[in-house]
Amino acid sequence: MKLKSKLPNVGTTIFTKMTHLSNTHNAINLSQGFPDFDVHPELIHLVEKYMRNGFNQYAPMQGVLPLREKIVQKVKKIYDKTCDIDTEITITSGATEALFAAITAFVHAGDEVIVFDPAYDSYEPVIELCGGKPVHLKLIHPEYAIDWDQVNKHLSLKTKLLILNSPHNPTGSVLGRDDIVQLKQIIDTHDIHILSDEVYEHIIFDGREHESILKYPELAAKSFVVSSFGKTYHATGWKIGYCIAPEDMTEEFRKIHQYLTFSSNTAVQYAYADFLDHEKAYLELSEFYQKKRDLFVSKLKHSRFRVIPSHGTYFQLLDYSDITRMPDTEFSRQLTIEHKVASIPPSVFYKTNDDHHVLRFCFAKRDETLEAAAVKLCAI
Repeated sequence: MKLKSKLPNVGTTIFTKMTHLSNTHNAINLSQGFPDFDVHPELIHLVEKYMRNGFNQYAPMQGVLPLREKIVQKVKKIYDKTCDIDTEITITSGATEALFAAITAFVHAGDEVIVFDPAYDSYEPVIELCGGKPVHLKLIHPEYAIDWDQVNKHLSLKTKLLILNSPHNPTGSVLGRDDIVQLKQIIDTHDIHILSDEVYEHIIFDGREHESILKYPELAAKSFVVSSFGKTYHATGWKIGYCIAPEDMTEEFRKIHQYLTFSSNTAVQYAYADFLDHEKAYLELSEFYQKKRDLFVSKLKHSRFRVIPSHGTYFQLLDYSDITRMPDTEFSRQLTIEHKVASIPPSVFYKTNDDHHVLRFCFAKRDETLEAAAVKLCAI
């Protein structure tokens, strides 16, 4: 009996493919979004301490209490949002699990979900698994801004969820106050909910502020907000994230979460709880990454690539149309194999494979890694 796939159009992710290609050809890997430097030694010490002190069994399904307490304090301080520690915060095994649980909790067969392309590739498969219909709307190139007129045209009685991602992967764009005004108008007039993917909340540049949904009570009341410790603390492999949502939405969220992973790494949760006292680690993260962005961009000054401004995340888009009109999927392979620098082709994040002749490069790397990559890119 042949297995019938529930996701017949889904294959290996582009991140896995490009990292494999990079490793095969000994290229500098600026494709997959992970740092090539280590986490803070104190954080490693804390994880070891809790492991050695016996914190190695199941954590509570909703997450350990000390970590949820620290999240409550942090969210109040930076977003002026008061969360209920028991009913509104859930610790998850990475942000991707939180996204899966949130979509699965709310999307039923026939429901429509608005997704902005280029979109992080985990959204659509989950919508399809739930029997929902992704409604793909394109961000306006090259600013990668939301076209709110298009959003309003595509809202219907079937629209159940709107997925936002700011700061945005893969483009580095961020939501502004005008976007929030438009979003409030939609929420006022339509019975829909929001899933706000804010995993890069602490990586935003040039004096901009992160417009978290949590800052706006009328939006927060109808939203899942997803965050990631991995992105903030350079520990993507530890896979700890969390979701904040109103009590009724959290109740449905946890119905999925408890049968998805049930609970997440206990020792790491306790370590993060302690480490959140080091506020500079996240409050100064934007400055840390802006220096890396600026270094990378400055080293490309004499290249044939054109820089598209990155206002957040640790990704930089480079326009290569002055070099070749080759499709981005082909040029990214050539760049990896022949020039030894791996990147991500953003066309794979569009439903219609739109190709603007740009590539995404990760600058969450040591300075010497960025400098070495820039030398190779300038030689093209």
